[in-house]
Amino acid sequence: MAIIDLTGNFEGERFSPTFKREGIPLKSARTKYTGVVYTITCDGMSGSYIDFPGHIAETDDGMDAANCPPESVFRVPAAVIHLDKRSGDGPVSGAELAAACPVTEATEAIIINALAAPLGCRDVVPRSVYLDASAVEWIIERKCKLLVSDIYESKALEGVFLKLFAAGVKTVCRTVSLYKITAPQVKLTVLFPKMPGVTQLPCRVIAEEE
Repeated sequence: MAIIDLTGNFEGERFSPTFKREGIPLKSARTKYTGVVYTITCDGMSGSYIDFPGHIAETDDGMDAANCPPESVFRVPAAVIHLDKRSGDGPVSGAELAAACPVTEATEAIIINALAAPLGCRDVVPRSVYLDASAVEWIIERKCKLLVSDIYESKALEGVFLKLFAAGVKTVCRTVSLYKITAPQVKLTVLFPKMPGVTQLPCRVIAEEE
């Protein structure tokens, strides 16, 4: 079994995360030491992050980081699609995804590695490779509820996330090393703090190859 960490560095979209480190002296008749605690400030798009449908107000289905069923993000069967796109290649269609998908039966999750190895989403012109309407329809028709992809929306803002969220699909963005997955299907785990009311937050992303 191989464990592949798909988590990007903890960097912010709008501002860099900050960490305040504080030492707390602790003492009793038996011992003495200093506890270390942190105050962390970051935005929801720091590093790799998960979006629930409620990230868009119009598609909010009430699911958040606290009430999300654990089984929907823990060791979920995921089909893995590899393409070979480079910066500026434009739309990816549903037909392309279908042709490249090695798993015929529907899976609860899909991983789309559209960009040529070793490129990641930060290595190409933003939104210059993207899912078109037919690709979104194909993902939804496959009954996918958890999508990890290195491409999503175009510069024209065509409603990729709106359509996915309306269908109840959770999305994970800003992952790395998708090209390292070699199996056609993996077990996918997305880990995050249990935070009531939060519909977008940083996460850890793990692929497990049998």
